Amino acid sequence: MSDSDKPRRRRSGSREAMLARRSKPPEVNPAPPGPSGGQYRPLSDFQVRQIYDTSIRMLGELGMGDAPQALTDQALKCGASINELGRLCFSQDMVEDIVNNACKSFVFHGRDEKYSFEIGGDRVYFGTGGAAVQTLDLDSHVYRPSTLQDLFDFTRLVDTLPNISWFTRCCVATDVPDIFELDVNTAYCLMRGTQKPIGTNFTIGEHVDPIVDMFDSIAGGSGKFAEKPFCKAHISPIISPMRYGEDAFEVALACIRRGMPINSVVAAMSGATSPATIDGMLAASFAETLAALVMVNIFEPGFPMIFSNWPFVIDLRTGAFCGGGGEISILNAGAAQLANYIGVPSGVASSMSDAKAVDAQMGMEKALSSLACGLSGANMVYESSGMMASLLGASYEAFLLDNEMLSHVYRMIRGVEVSEETLAFEAMRNVITGEGHFIGETQTMEAMERDYFYPKLGDRLEPTTWAETGALDASQRANQEVRKILRRHQPNYIDSAIDAKIRSSFKILLS
Repeated sequence: MSDSDKPRRRRSGSREAMLARRSKPPEVNPAPPGPSGGQYRPLSDFQVRQIYDTSIRMLGELGMGDAPQALTDQALKCGASINELGRLCFSQDMVEDIVNNACKSFVFHGRDEKYSFEIGGDRVYFGTGGAAVQTLDLDSHVYRPSTLQDLFDFTRLVDTLPNISWFTRCCVATDVPDIFELDVNTAYCLMRGTQKPIGTNFTIGEHVDPIVDMFDSIAGGSGKFAEKPFCKAHISPIISPMRYGEDAFEVALACIRRGMPINSVVAAMSGATSPATIDGMLAASFAETLAALVMVNIFEPGFPMIFSNWPFVIDLRTGAFCGGGGEISILNAGAAQLANYIGVPSGVASSMSDAKAVDAQMGMEKALSSLACGLSGANMVYESSGMMASLLGASYEAFLLDNEMLSHVYRMIRGVEVSEETLAFEAMRNVITGEGHFIGETQTMEAMERDYFYPKLGDRLEPTTWAETGALDASQRANQEVRKILRRHQPNYIDSAIDAKIRSSFKILLS
């Protein structure tokens, strides 16, 4: 063998080792949940202050209508007033004192602590939300009424998806007509299907205590849930424009008594229940969310509440809700910026595609809004996975594709780290004066694992190979993967003895 053969053989061996290493999954997740956001600021500092001042003026001069008597009585004790129209008004001093003493961060627990995370500051997490009444069927690919089994299947699917940090009920079990049984069985499905933090809804305040009792039994005894609350309540205490809702107020009081964190959602509609102008809508919805913060804190200062201002858009030609597009993306990013301005845990909504199918429209709308909201620095980005058809539908395939999309979003939020090592001057010296390529460099392999995300469902094959392997699109690949997950992942995170006790106390419909 000639000497000229030896370098080629060494390079071949190195290349084989390199290819073998590259074929393995990365050992380090380059795009984990919880990066620091705030890079995208659609509002200037001056504009933020203008909107803030207008919101404060609305609360002081226009006030809130339809305040329940218990709320009015407590607010008056805390410095509120009643204007000439009988509306409950809050002065700037009162609002700012409440903001200063409000909860700034809290831990949202998973039943398995590896899923717990802190809400507040500039950390960004994506999760679910919604109340879809229809589900995109895995077999027929058309919508049908959502069922309790769908809810459980969505729960256990999300249990396997690392980029979805919590699971809030994404669909309504339309096959459970009784409102108490619906609330109980919804909470049960969430507890049985995942150990991640969860969120649920309560139709009326009277449903809170029995369901928290169920949580206590699962957590180990009376009062155990409140020690490490793993579920938050989704309430909508504001009826836009500028009125309180009594049922949600009663739910909030019940949750405060039992130590359940509150996600207080204001979902005004542009041009319908809120001004059509972008800045006017932000001012109105921010004022309403401040009114919700006041409502909670006059009863329990510092109680953990997520300041969820979700400005929604309607198509002013038809009146239909628009879940995707540039306007709703900038509005929710602006809402996050305003919440961050006052320093409270923030929540916004994204990825509520208007598309009915898992198609290019879906991908475009979801990526646009999730990236805007993530880069804005919202602590919790709701609706970010699975939601379709302007929130009327949920899709199994979309959950998987959205989970993968969020890796790309997290990677963009993470940004660029610059150091002497990563600037790679010495590596460039070695390559430029040596073999002339970076493929075999140790630093290349390290960067591959540290800085790059490699999709599983996204296709990067050469066209001929893609055709030879079935010419599947992303929706078809996701459909196959969902079926595999649901076949193999059969969790039951409720102890059998506790489950029997729960079933003796409640009408549990899931077999």
